[in-house]
Amino acid sequence: MFFKKPMELPTAATALPGRSQALPTAAVHFVNGRPLKGPYPEGLETAYFAMGCFWGVERIFWQIPGVHVTAVGYQQGITPNATYEEVCSGRTGHTESVLVVYDPKVVTFADLLKVFWETHDPTQGMRQGGDIGTQYRSGIYVTNDAQAAAAEASRATYQVELSKQGYGRITSEIDPAAPFYFAEDYHQQYLAKNPNGYCGIGGTGVSCPIGVGVTA
Repeated sequence: MFFKKPMELPTAATALPGRSQALPTAAVHFVNGRPLKGPYPEGLETAYFAMGCFWGVERIFWQIPGVHVTAVGYQQGITPNATYEEVCSGRTGHTESVLVVYDPKVVTFADLLKVFWETHDPTQGMRQGGDIGTQYRSGIYVTNDAQAAAAEASRATYQVELSKQGYGRITSEIDPAAPFYFAEDYHQQYLAKNPNGYCGIGGTGVSCPIGVGVTA
């Protein structure tokens, strides 16, 4: 029989235990050399997005003018300091998330939301294209009330446009940002280190741009 990933999130009783120590990761961003974990310059803001395979998602965001640094990690789960293999098992509750540190004077949170909605299919539930599993679910993880309000408003706007095009209900989560656990070194800026590497979002695989033409 083929191995089948669980399509439901684990509970505290069924999740893997994890560990108390953080995973070793890169010190600096492979593309721009800036400290991955900061300290970040004063005046910058932080956002978190999950859109499927985090390799391609990260590359989309690091290319945006005004984005200071990006990193990939595991978020919104139960298991502390989970490894990639544990996350892929479906027994940690995490999604593959991307940290985006940005200068709001150059690129706004509304701009980032437009990128989020228009570069993946937010209606697929626990998958993104051929990538199937709970870690590929879509989400916006907010750090304050203003981000939450903007994210909710944008979801309502995009739902109208997506429905017109025949798409179903948006399944993207909008939740307060839970602890972000930096992924292992080799995952950081993966598609810069491995230009021919596959990823269904923004990589060499098939991406799912919606392109509904909504003005942010």
